[in-house]
Amino acid sequence: MEKTKTLGDLPILFLLKTLLFSYILTGALLALLAFLLYKVGLTEKIVSIVIIAIYVAATFFAGFMAGKKLKNRKFLWGLLMGSAYFLVLAGISLVLGKPAGQLGDSVVTTLVLCAAGGMLGGMLS
Repeated sequence: MEKTKTLGDLPILFLLKTLLFSYILTGALLALLAFLLYKVGLTEKIVSIVIIAIYVAATFFAGFMAGKKLKNRKFLWGLLMGSAYFLVLAGISLVLGKPAGQLGDSVVTTLVLCAAGGMLGGMLS
Protein backbone atom coordinates (compact mmCIF):
# COMPACT_ATOMS: atom_id res chain seq x y z
CA MET A 1 0.00 0.00 0.00
CA GLU A 2 1.30 3.47 -0.90
CA LYS A 3 2.24 5.61 2.08
CA THR A 4 1.48 9.29 1.58
CA LYS A 5 0.10 12.01 3.80
CA THR A 6 -3.62 12.10 3.29
CA LEU A 7 -6.55 14.08 4.52
CA GLY A 8 -9.15 11.34 4.71
CA ASP A 9 -8.74 9.60 1.36
CA LEU A 10 -7.14 12.63 -0.32
CA PRO A 11 -3.43 12.31 -1.23
CA ILE A 12 -2.37 15.89 -0.49
CA LEU A 13 1.32 15.25 -1.15
CA PHE A 14 0.57 13.89 -4.63
CA LEU A 15 -1.57 16.92 -5.52
CA LEU A 16 1.14 19.32 -4.33
CA LYS A 17 3.80 17.45 -6.33
CA THR A 18 1.61 17.57 -9.42
CA LEU A 19 1.06 21.29 -8.98
CA LEU A 20 4.78 21.86 -8.48
CA PHE A 21 5.62 19.89 -11.61
CA SER A 22 3.08 21.91 -13.61
CA TYR A 23 4.94 25.07 -12.52
CA ILE A 24 8.25 23.52 -13.52
CA LEU A 25 6.69 22.73 -16.91
CA THR A 26 5.48 26.34 -17.14
CA GLY A 27 8.95 27.67 -16.34
CA ALA A 28 10.60 25.45 -18.95
CA LEU A 29 8.10 26.42 -21.63
CA LEU A 30 8.40 30.12 -20.79
CA ALA A 31 12.19 29.85 -20.99
CA LEU A 32 11.82 28.25 -24.43
CA LEU A 33 9.47 31.06 -25.43
CA ALA A 34 11.99 33.67 -24.23
CA PHE A 35 14.71 31.98 -26.28
CA LEU A 36 12.47 32.00 -29.37
CA LEU A 37 11.57 35.61 -28.75
CA TYR A 38 15.27 36.49 -28.61
CA LYS A 39 16.27 34.46 -31.68
CA VAL A 40 13.24 34.86 -33.96
CA GLY A 41 11.75 38.15 -32.79
CA LEU A 42 8.15 37.02 -32.28
CA THR A 43 5.40 39.62 -32.26
CA GLU A 44 3.58 40.61 -29.08
CA LYS A 45 0.37 38.98 -30.29
CA ILE A 46 2.07 35.64 -30.90
CA VAL A 47 3.79 35.79 -27.50
CA SER A 48 0.44 36.45 -25.79
CA ILE A 49 -1.17 33.49 -27.56
CA VAL A 50 1.72 31.19 -26.65
CA ILE A 51 1.61 32.27 -22.99
CA ILE A 52 -2.09 31.39 -22.88
CA ALA A 53 -1.33 28.03 -24.50
CA ILE A 54 1.38 27.39 -21.89
CA TYR A 55 -1.06 28.08 -19.04
CA VAL A 56 -3.65 25.75 -20.56
CA ALA A 57 -1.06 23.01 -21.23
CA ALA A 58 0.31 23.18 -17.67
CA THR A 59 -3.14 23.04 -16.07
CA PHE A 60 -4.20 20.29 -18.49
CA PHE A 61 -1.22 18.24 -17.28
CA ALA A 62 -2.06 18.85 -13.62
CA GLY A 63 -5.72 17.94 -14.14
CA PHE A 64 -4.80 14.86 -16.18
CA MET A 65 -2.44 13.56 -13.48
CA ALA A 66 -4.95 14.26 -10.69
CA GLY A 67 -7.71 12.48 -12.61
CA LYS A 68 -5.47 9.48 -13.30
CA LYS A 69 -4.55 9.13 -9.64
CA LEU A 70 -7.90 9.80 -8.01
CA LYS A 71 -10.20 8.02 -10.53
CA ASN A 72 -13.37 9.51 -9.07
CA ARG A 73 -14.95 12.82 -10.11
CA LYS A 74 -11.99 13.47 -12.37
CA PHE A 75 -13.36 16.70 -13.80
CA LEU A 76 -13.71 18.20 -10.32
CA TRP A 77 -10.13 17.29 -9.43
CA GLY A 78 -8.97 18.82 -12.69
CA LEU A 79 -10.98 21.96 -11.94
CA LEU A 80 -9.44 22.09 -8.46
CA MET A 81 -5.91 21.74 -9.87
CA GLY A 82 -6.50 24.44 -12.50
CA SER A 83 -7.96 26.78 -9.90
CA ALA A 84 -5.09 26.10 -7.49
CA TYR A 85 -2.61 26.81 -10.29
CA PHE A 86 -4.33 30.15 -10.93
CA LEU A 87 -4.43 31.08 -7.23
CA VAL A 88 -0.71 30.49 -6.84
CA LEU A 89 -0.05 32.43 -10.05
CA ALA A 90 -2.19 35.36 -8.87
CA GLY A 91 -0.61 35.26 -5.42
CA ILE A 92 2.89 35.43 -6.88
CA SER A 93 1.84 38.36 -9.08
CA LEU A 94 0.52 40.24 -6.06
CA VAL A 95 3.61 39.47 -3.95
CA LEU A 96 5.89 40.69 -6.74
CA GLY A 97 4.22 44.08 -6.57
CA LYS A 98 1.39 44.18 -9.09
CA PRO A 99 -1.58 45.82 -7.32
CA ALA A 100 -4.89 43.97 -7.50
CA GLY A 101 -6.50 46.91 -9.31
CA GLN A 102 -4.01 46.66 -12.18
CA LEU A 103 -4.76 43.00 -12.90
CA GLY A 104 -8.02 44.00 -14.61
CA ASP A 105 -10.08 41.80 -16.90
CA SER A 106 -7.20 39.47 -17.68
CA VAL A 107 -7.64 37.93 -14.21
CA VAL A 108 -11.06 36.53 -15.04
CA THR A 109 -9.89 35.29 -18.43
CA THR A 110 -6.82 33.63 -16.94
CA LEU A 111 -8.91 32.02 -14.19
CA VAL A 112 -11.35 30.58 -16.71
CA LEU A 113 -8.55 29.28 -18.95
CA CYS A 114 -6.66 27.66 -16.08
CA ALA A 115 -9.78 26.09 -14.59
CA ALA A 116 -11.00 24.86 -17.99
CA GLY A 117 -7.57 23.45 -18.89
CA GLY A 118 -7.42 21.53 -15.62
CA MET A 119 -10.98 20.29 -15.97
CA LEU A 120 -10.36 19.11 -19.53
CA GLY A 121 -7.25 17.26 -18.38
CA GLY A 122 -9.24 15.59 -15.63
CA MET A 123 -12.02 14.57 -17.99
CA LEU A 124 -9.62 13.08 -20.53
CA SER A 125 -7.60 11.14 -17.96
